[in-house]
Amino acid sequence: MTQDLPLGLASLQRETAAGRKLPPVEKWNPAHCGEIDMRIARDGTWYHQGSPIGRRELVRLFSTILRKDPDGYVLVTPAEKMRITVDDAPFLAVLMDVEGEGKDQRLRFTTNVGDEVIASAENPVRVETDPQTQEPAPYVHVRKGLEARIARAVFYQMADIAVPEEKGDRLGVWSEGRFFAIGKPE
Repeated sequence: MTQDLPLGLASLQRETAAGRKLPPVEKWNPAHCGEIDMRIARDGTWYHQGSPIGRRELVRLFSTILRKDPDGYVLVTPAEKMRITVDDAPFLAVLMDVEGEGKDQRLRFTTNVGDEVIASAENPVRVETDPQTQEPAPYVHVRKGLEARIARAVFYQMADIAVPEEKGDRLGVWSEGRFFAIGKPE
């Protein structure tokens, strides 16, 4: 079964290169074929059999067939579904562009695999706080249950433009008319 995977991936790569939309992985329901020795590290590096995947195009291709199911992350094609390991979030938000200001501001994030997403009601920003270290762990929703951890430098950029909440004591950022708290309540 796994022999069919490269042909499916090559086809998807051609479609992606042609500028087509992401594959409709949510519509594919192949039989679960087991696990593949693939891991996405917390820093966004993709590994196969313990070695980093060096080809950016291949990582991008894999990212387009990634899906989060109730029992974990899987790479899925019309013919196969293979579970992979994700240490934290599958993507890393490495850039942020700010357009406008105040409530009309838009925050556009770019991930390590080239996805672009605007923080909004559909793609919210959330911040978890580690109970032991009290360090913030910020995330932005990218697509269909997949999130990107926001890189530290990008989070600092967000902190630089943070404003006080209108009715509360938290700091946060505006995007698409929505306020996203980035600091815990005092």
